[in-house]
Amino acid sequence: MTLVTPETRAYARWHLRLGWWALAGWLVLGLTLEGLHGLKVGWYLDPGAETRRLLWTLAHAHGALLGLVHVAFGATVLALPGAGWGRLESRCLTAGALLLPLGFLLGGVVIHGGDPGLPVLLVPPGAMCLAVGVVATARRVSRAGV
Repeated sequence: MTLVTPETRAYARWHLRLGWWALAGWLVLGLTLEGLHGLKVGWYLDPGAETRRLLWTLAHAHGALLGLVHVAFGATVLALPGAGWGRLESRCLTAGALLLPLGFLLGGVVIHGGDPGLPVLLVPPGAMCLAVGVVATARRVSRAGV
């Protein structure tokens, strides 16, 4: 049986904390969006705000899902402490969880004739970081013999 090293415990603790707080925050955003919809707030529901609604819905959905990904990653690190977890997985998953939903959220703040704002440019690098982190994690889990 492999013991959990302090470094492995730190990775797990970081991702569990990040995941649960991200889930809480993005779910609050979802409730806020539901409230805006329920109160028929014009700047959110008007036909010219379709892009904003879409981007903020994407931010909420991706952020909440990525919160769950971090909870799962933290649990995986603790379940497989001998897998030799490194910085690549942790940093890529963290960058993806920040850049991807924030790009959608901030891109929807100011809409230019139906087009999102410049912060939406955070989405592609966030998606790439996420992809690298997920593939690196899958490879490490596979090498651990699971």
